[in-house]
Amino acid sequence: MSDTPGTATQHVVPAAPVLPAVPVVSERVRDLHARMTLEEKLAQLVGYWLDQNGTVAPMQSEMASGQKDSGQLAEITRHGLGHYTRVYGTRPVEPAERAAWLWAEQRRLKRETRLGIPALVHEECLTGLAAWQAASYPTPLAWGAAFDPELVHEAARAIGDSMRELGIHQGLAPVLDVVGDPRWGRVDECIGEDPYLVGTVGTAYVRGLQEAGVHATLKHFVGYSASAAGRNHAPVHAGPRELAEIYLPPFEMAVRDGGVRSVMNSYADVDGVPVAADPHYLTEILREQWGFDGVVVADYFAVAFLQVMHGVAADRGEAAALALAAGLDIELPTGDAFLEPLAERVRAGLTDEALVDRAVLRALAQKEDLGLLEPDAFEDEPPTEIDLDSPRHRDLALRLARESVVLLSNDGVLPLAQPRRVAVVGPNAARPEALMGCYSFANHVLAHHPDLPLGFEISSVHEALAAALPDVTFAEGCAVEGDDTSGFAAAVAAATDADVAVVVVGDQAGLFGRGTVGEGNDVQSLELPGVQRQLVEALVATGTPVVMVMLTGRPYAIGWALDGEGPRPAAVLQAFFPGERGGDAIAEVLTGAANPSGRLPVSLPRAAGAQPFRYLHPILGGRSDVTSTDPTPVRPFGFGLSYTSFAYDDLQVDPTVDSAGEFAASVTVTNTGDVAGADVVQLYGRDLVGSVVRPVSQLLGYARVELAPGQSRRVTFRVPTTRLALVDRRLVRVVEPGDVQVWVASHAAVTDPGDVADATGGAISSAREMTRHTVPGQSTPHAVLQVTGAVHEITAEDRRIVDVEVSDA
Repeated sequence: MSDTPGTATQHVVPAAPVLPAVPVVSERVRDLHARMTLEEKLAQLVGYWLDQNGTVAPMQSEMASGQKDSGQLAEITRHGLGHYTRVYGTRPVEPAERAAWLWAEQRRLKRETRLGIPALVHEECLTGLAAWQAASYPTPLAWGAAFDPELVHEAARAIGDSMRELGIHQGLAPVLDVVGDPRWGRVDECIGEDPYLVGTVGTAYVRGLQEAGVHATLKHFVGYSASAAGRNHAPVHAGPRELAEIYLPPFEMAVRDGGVRSVMNSYADVDGVPVAADPHYLTEILREQWGFDGVVVADYFAVAFLQVMHGVAADRGEAAALALAAGLDIELPTGDAFLEPLAERVRAGLTDEALVDRAVLRALAQKEDLGLLEPDAFEDEPPTEIDLDSPRHRDLALRLARESVVLLSNDGVLPLAQPRRVAVVGPNAARPEALMGCYSFANHVLAHHPDLPLGFEISSVHEALAAALPDVTFAEGCAVEGDDTSGFAAAVAAATDADVAVVVVGDQAGLFGRGTVGEGNDVQSLELPGVQRQLVEALVATGTPVVMVMLTGRPYAIGWALDGEGPRPAAVLQAFFPGERGGDAIAEVLTGAANPSGRLPVSLPRAAGAQPFRYLHPILGGRSDVTSTDPTPVRPFGFGLSYTSFAYDDLQVDPTVDSAGEFAASVTVTNTGDVAGADVVQLYGRDLVGSVVRPVSQLLGYARVELAPGQSRRVTFRVPTTRLALVDRRLVRVVEPGDVQVWVASHAAVTDPGDVADATGGAISSAREMTRHTVPGQSTPHAVLQVTGAVHEITAEDRRIVDVEVSDA
């Protein structure tokens, strides 16, 4: 608060008596730093956004309005430059031409600035490199649905190779926010609702990208997806235990097991403290507890937001000081606060220059690691030809899309028998953009350039089906949004005249009000947008079998299509923005050329009013007689059908395990059907008595297993007891002795028939009978594992990832 009306108090933000987490750097970095002026130091801590058009970041036009024009690059970079912001990804540029400019610009920086340090180049790469003509991969929610970290690792390596070829050093991915509320617009950027799934898949992406020589960036540290009511940037009210058990573990895994080199802050405040100004998370946990020694970069404009959106800083200079003191090193996308506003505070003695030095040492160490301090950096020739949508990319995109498609229901209409007359209907049937997520270049940037082509080959669902089947007709029916039903009549006529109708509905990804899902596109209802439900119901009413294909960036409340009374679709398929080969993958699944093997990485909600919901809930977080509301999802985490069937037998679990050890659990999985297929074998556990409440079901490990008809394979999980850890009443992560149930199941809601479903043990009975929702699935009986020994406090040396071995049965 100001001391005097109309004035702002200048708060001193001093360094600690002993500055924490000062990096250990090479002699070259230390010598370079010792020769730097204050202005040269600050220049290394900021980015410059070369191109500005469209809206690809919150408050972009307002926050970047003071940036100097790119025609003044010599003046802008006279003291050097830390980052070039999205030189390939802000507007459509021809890749080879921009590479030639970039090599020349880097050489100019080496030649014309006193210290001769090139700029680090960062880009978005969440669904592939976000640049014109680059391959568009499935969105991260599809990675989660595939349950295949090895394939994600392979895809990330290919993405990284293309980025490195273009002179890009850092990618702003992956997103490790754990989904808790599907109303949040950024769900399509997330991997799933289970921390272990998010952590293992995200860590695989980190390893793949960094093996290519591109630094990965974890987003958004931490708690961003827990924002109130699913509203972007809204306050986070999660307690320290929930943060430690749900939101922090994926980041810890990527730091300790993935060796990630960069982390980006969350925009949100946690219990009133913006993460961008919170040393508890950015320094104490990230660096001092986990040993992270890379750089922390600001989400775009997050430093300035400390003043203009959070109100915890009086001006840009104080915002810069708070962020630096917390442990944030690099201001992106531009030097709004870290340049003159911060310099003035340092010169006035309001901020200790040691805070600047700490960040500069980290920034220089990163550049050294990336080869930017080598004399021959950018002295080679730039690529004159580059294929950013090569056969390698296209094959990986197809494989990942194929594995991610989830079959939610099927009365036998699928796979489609031939020859049949097929009507393809719906707002997403013929639009390639409907296959791609918010952070694809097509929907993130190219939407502002409607006259330009996508720049790569992509087939819509209609085009892919028309190529696979002999007799296909099309009618749009309606748009994704709006209330126009004038196209219903043509769609109904097409369905009536067909043997089967495929209706493709769902989302359009975009940003800040452009589209139905994506950054800034939060919702209050989880009904399908516009009149799409009415379209599906009109098609079902024709009597023609209807296959509903969902192309979405979030799970919707579609219980009416799966379990509703009266006529409903004969089959429902869920695809989370499956990318440029998504149309082909969906066509393969519909026709039986591929067997669906995706599993839900998020619960399929019953209603918006049941949110937030996560399958990792304690007894009273689910259905019970103490409440008349039912949060039970329509389809649970891990659910997915196949054209074949699987059985689990002979579960063997070690009877005891030391609290600091590991145990083995093995099961035989058999393909009991007539076609080859892949099953996702899911190992679950439940701590029966804990010092704090525990979830009724928790994923311990998983394995994707390919099986021929009649084939059996033995899957063995070697599980470190860290998978059973909890955060105790002291807020210490521990493994407690006691009994744990362990079982294998096809999804999170399959329970052993011997379980008692009554949450109150009969103490309370509701007068209103609640419908029990049974979802088909397979499960072994529950084995009991006894954890022995003393309470074990988790350390950095404890293993976090489950080892899986698959062998012939």
